[in-house]
Amino acid sequence: MSASVFPTTESLRHLREHAKAGTVNWRRKFIYWSGAIMVGVVAVGFAALADAAAHVRDHILKISPLLMLLVTPGGLALSTWLTRTWFRGAQGSGIPQAIACMHLNNNAIVDKVLALRIAFAKILLTCLGLLSGASIGREGPTVQVGASIMHTVGHYMGITDITRQRALIKAGGAAGVAAAFNTPLAGIVFGIEELAHSFEQRTSGTMLTCVVISGVTAIALVGNYTYFGHTYSSVPVGTSWLAVLACGIIGGLCGGGFSALLVRISRGIPGAFGAFITRHPVAFAALCGVLLALIGLISGGMTYGTGYVQARDIIMGSDQYSASFFVLKLLATIVSYCSGIPGGLFAPSLSVGAGMGGWVAQFLPHTAPGAVVLLGTVAYFAAVTQSPLTATVIVMEMCDNQQITLALLASAFLAFGVSRTLCSHALYGALAVRFVRTTAPKQNSASVVTATDTARQASRGQSSPSKQG
Repeated sequence: MSASVFPTTESLRHLREHAKAGTVNWRRKFIYWSGAIMVGVVAVGFAALADAAAHVRDHILKISPLLMLLVTPGGLALSTWLTRTWFRGAQGSGIPQAIACMHLNNNAIVDKVLALRIAFAKILLTCLGLLSGASIGREGPTVQVGASIMHTVGHYMGITDITRQRALIKAGGAAGVAAAFNTPLAGIVFGIEELAHSFEQRTSGTMLTCVVISGVTAIALVGNYTYFGHTYSSVPVGTSWLAVLACGIIGGLCGGGFSALLVRISRGIPGAFGAFITRHPVAFAALCGVLLALIGLISGGMTYGTGYVQARDIIMGSDQYSASFFVLKLLATIVSYCSGIPGGLFAPSLSVGAGMGGWVAQFLPHTAPGAVVLLGTVAYFAAVTQSPLTATVIVMEMCDNQQITLALLASAFLAFGVSRTLCSHALYGALAVRFVRTTAPKQNSASVVTATDTARQASRGQSSPSKQG
């Protein structure tokens, strides 16, 4: 028998190395998948806690609406004190923090902001804000929580390459959106349009895998539901498209003005009032709570919380709200943001947009009211975030309505264009810059907004106006 039939020592060594590499690769995938599953589980648990907080608030309102004059100021003051004393990095929406961590070169700061301790605090403090009646959402915080989980997974695996670390942060944030809204496609688009800042990261299979797994986990736990139910409205080409123009322009003006105001506030309020806020943030949060409670009393309690119930009722046509609803909800969201407590802008923006669409529908009898509401929702949301693709996909998936996709896209991009004239930089990118400046003054924070805007332009097929940063 020829000696060549038996494996040589060299070939055995190659087989062992190949088997070892394969084992390591599968182990890495298993850990990635476990992290994605954890994002889905935590997102569902977060939603359950948020709903429980809303139920407690509703019970307080049933006892006496006037109790909110004590609960809201006290809750906001406590949340602000806890955030500034024990949980720095938990403040704000969560999306600017995730964007900032994808651009920060100081790993110590990234580790601090995306620590599991801060993620846990983000969940509890957001629920405290919802219980207190703040006009905030849980979807933005879920982005930071998801990014924290996947960042921790990267640490466990000993990943030191900065590109892979940032890919995991992006994957966790996108998975958080997918699980929070039960909209996997929206999670992918959000990762591309809002979080990604390089072509290599946009094509990362890690993000796609995490989004799918976290989405499947959420479906397994709570079922394959749609966020706002099922709608069948359509916008035929013709006079009905006047609604696209109306919602796009009005939504762009309202959403762009809202973003511009928040960006300006984030840079600090001048004068004696600004000095008071800096010296006494907890007292200022309590004052914001008093104002929120008064707005809530005027609105009959409709402005408290995420606004999900009101948005669903308007979109499904099961209830009618006056124009004052979206105006008061808008004011409540601004006050909630100014207070400095943890909480997102996604859900309140959807609620304001739905209220605006419901108001516009009264003047457009030739278009189905349900369709106008959806156009108003996507227009305002796109104007606030300046992410028209994400806004379109989120609204389309949340209502399980593909018939209206073209009209949604048209409204979203029109609103984006109008918003851009009022607010030159995207809201989350600008807030990320502010976050970088307050946490890492030596970091080149201008690169955050430049990279974010460049990613958006590239995702729309536009060329970048600037190559620096």
